[in-house]
Amino acid sequence: MTDQSSNQMWGGRFAAGPDAIMEAINASIGYDQRMAAQDIAGSRAHAAMLAATGVITDNDAEAIREGLLTVLSEIEGGTFQFSTALEDIHMNVEARLKEVIGEPAGRLHTGRSRNDQVATDFKLWVRDQLDAAESGLLALINALLTQAEAGADWVMPGFTHLQTAQPVTWGHHMMAYVEMFGRDLSRVRDARARMNESPLGAAALAGTSFPIDRDMTAKALGFDRPAANSLDAVSDRDFALEFLSTASICAVHLSRFAEELVIWSSAQFRFVTLSDRFSTGSSIMPQKKNPDAAELIRAKVGRIFGANTALMIVMKGLPLAYSKDMQEDKEQVFDAADNWMLALAAMEGMVKDMTANRESLAAAAGSGFSTATDLADWLVRVLKVPFRDAHHVTGTLVAMAESRGCDLPDLSLEDMQGVHAGITEDIFTVLGVENSVNSRMSYGGTAPAQVRAQVARWKEMLT
Repeated sequence: MTDQSSNQMWGGRFAAGPDAIMEAINASIGYDQRMAAQDIAGSRAHAAMLAATGVITDNDAEAIREGLLTVLSEIEGGTFQFSTALEDIHMNVEARLKEVIGEPAGRLHTGRSRNDQVATDFKLWVRDQLDAAESGLLALINALLTQAEAGADWVMPGFTHLQTAQPVTWGHHMMAYVEMFGRDLSRVRDARARMNESPLGAAALAGTSFPIDRDMTAKALGFDRPAANSLDAVSDRDFALEFLSTASICAVHLSRFAEELVIWSSAQFRFVTLSDRFSTGSSIMPQKKNPDAAELIRAKVGRIFGANTALMIVMKGLPLAYSKDMQEDKEQVFDAADNWMLALAAMEGMVKDMTANRESLAAAAGSGFSTATDLADWLVRVLKVPFRDAHHVTGTLVAMAESRGCDLPDLSLEDMQGVHAGITEDIFTVLGVENSVNSRMSYGGTAPAQVRAQVARWKEMLT
């Protein structure tokens, strides 16, 4: 493809082409070429509609269709020569189309503007990324369900403030992330449904006088309907902001889980063993196995958050309709999408490959007086002691056990009765971690039966 100056594409409005600085700041082809497939799909739908409504001839439409397929094959084959002088993917495609088919190429842009064209391309691209995110989230959720089902009755410590709180099960902990990523999945699906309106045919900002059929192009491109207001259609970037917002919330969940995997895989915890596929060694310390994939997922959050903030700042002060500022909407979204998809895939891989160390989990589950709450609950439930009094009695017994360097189940019945005379031998039935988790049968609780019920519920929802 020959390199043409942008003033040729502008139809002679300007006597001279932009200088190098203007060309550099104005060009977006360096990154928006990623939307080539979407741009050509939109143009094919537009040309077919123009022929169906009699705006262009069937022969011209057929020439455009064949020419666009040729251009697409060149792009996909890596032989297409992109030009910064032609600014963006739309101008690059149109210029090459003219070289391929000649005069009919000039009729393709009838009844549309670059404003509605770029909005359509970008929506199609973001929609594809939402579909990819849905697939990634489903894969991750299924990997978590497998872990949860396998370890539904494996005890481990539950934490608050990263301090041992109460015993829970491995399955229960995995299901907590299923719920988080499940909400992310619903946000992805909601965002896709909300953004699925076609801007094509809104033209520059006011619609067009040509007898176009926007319903036809919307249907051809998989949109639910055409956007109802032409001003809004070309200036709306809510769909990109919602994509980034959804990605940001999901990235928080990915980062929280990544942080736990970093902690759990350490020599001090040994709760999990990550596979070699998602770990690296040290350059000088042969004993090291570093959870680099988890750490990199944790770091990806900054890039996704940054993209979200950047685009909100770009959009916050723009009057209707289109402003060139909006050219800055894509790089952030492209980068965030790349990193979100990579983080989802890496997390799914780690979850599928990781091994929970059941013995280490169980040993830690009984430490730190994790059944103290069970003792207090027993006092309330069996002896009818007011909870605040039960809390005080339990705290006294914890202090006693701590001073002796033992755990609550290691105290004698006489020791306990010295603090509260009503305590009986039955207290020891609630102090074991297995008894503790089995008793948590309230809906959403950590009891193995509840965990298995939640796994079954999710499997049914996902089928």
